[in-house]
Amino acid sequence: MAPTLHVRIAPELRFFAAPRNRGGVAEVPFDGTSTLGHIAESLGVPLTEVGALLVDGVPHDRSYRPRAGEIVEIRPVERPQQAPPRFLLDVHLGKLARRLRLVGVDAAYRNDADDDELIAEAEREHRVLLTQDRGLLQRRALWAGAYVRGSDPARQLVDVIERFAPPLAPWTRCTACNGPLAPVSKEDVQEEVEPGTRRHYDEYARCRDCDRVYWRGAHSRRINAIVRSALEAHPGG
Repeated sequence: MAPTLHVRIAPELRFFAAPRNRGGVAEVPFDGTSTLGHIAESLGVPLTEVGALLVDGVPHDRSYRPRAGEIVEIRPVERPQQAPPRFLLDVHLGKLARRLRLVGVDAAYRNDADDDELIAEAEREHRVLLTQDRGLLQRRALWAGAYVRGSDPARQLVDVIERFAPPLAPWTRCTACNGPLAPVSKEDVQEEVEPGTRRHYDEYARCRDCDRVYWRGAHSRRINAIVRSALEAHPGG
């Protein structure tokens, strides 16, 4: 019988693996040359999602080559993860980008960027690439990335906040372009808002980059709920 390695994938990471490998232990053919990093990727787990790697209970780095019969354990990244609080979002995460901006997180996004452009921009601007594309996370050229869990933007926001604990500053960024907001007087915007808005609201802000005007209007209850969920999810409390 060919020698094998026994690999335990943490429950939080098993959804990356093929169904046959989502049980307690995966059997991996032993070739004598594969590193722990290669083994994790061969099972479908991007290295961006890998935390500690143990061999027979002893921590090793990704370059270690295990021996036949040893038990490998793949654990998830510990949360909160230390990383620059600057993000770049893949094209399918536009709603998440707006929510991150709403709570003051630096979140770059455009809906027409291809994979190569995303990788280049993440490195150039020192941003963590957020995506649900596992193949993109396995690209060698990627500077830093993370898989976003959840199909609903509300759950995605909580996932990112819990994982990275970025500083939150609600109502300070433009949800349209990510630029900073600055308070402006009611008189400064009177030509840009409807009379009904001027009658009911006195506090306004303007984006310094795109000049969009903001006020806490009819959707404030829903927006406040988004802000509240982010603050509650933050590891800093």
